[in-house]
Amino acid sequence: MDYLAILSGLTAAERKERVPSLLAWVNLAEHRGKKVKALSGGMKRRLGIAQALLNNPRVLIVDEPTAGLDPEERVRFRNLLAELSQERIVLLSTHIVGDIEAACEDIVMIDEGRVLYNGTVENLLKTAQGRVFTLTAPGKDLPRLKKELPMIGMHKQGSKVQIRFVADTPVSGAEPCEANMEDAYMLYLRDHGVPGALAQKEAGGESSCCFGGK
Repeated sequence: MDYLAILSGLTAAERKERVPSLLAWVNLAEHRGKKVKALSGGMKRRLGIAQALLNNPRVLIVDEPTAGLDPEERVRFRNLLAELSQERIVLLSTHIVGDIEAACEDIVMIDEGRVLYNGTVENLLKTAQGRVFTLTAPGKDLPRLKKELPMIGMHKQGSKVQIRFVADTPVSGAEPCEANMEDAYMLYLRDHGVPGALAQKEAGGESSCCFGGK
């Protein structure tokens, strides 16, 4: 931190005040004597934020900041980004939809250089309301249901399986549910001609890039 602060042109007095303050803010003060290679992945990401803030920039750009982090570190990092956005512009580029829902107000969805959506998280969620359902069925019916319904998620319940899917009209036996950001994201891709968007979601692939800012 001190080395980068010198390269950034901070005076000795500024470094003495700013470095400890930033380390404390990203919850790394107790690790200040450790080598960077001894830090965990999440700690390194937080250290990177502290380094980026040495000159107090008005715009901060982060690319895939939570990829590979465990759930606890991911939540901590999301909260950190949300706090940062209160005083500056934060641009977040990620394919992890939950990060956008937790940390962003405005988003841009891009597919191969084509802008699909440019607006608020709230308005994107509205496009999926009334189009997301859950259905509980015997496990043996799963292969058939996967062919018939655009599935977003599923989990087993003993001998049964509960699936989450999208549909433009109600399906017999299915219950409507509140749409989340991932539902809206996948629906929007499908509605705007991204080939196989829901099929790729089930397989874990990426059909487009999400870019969010707050």
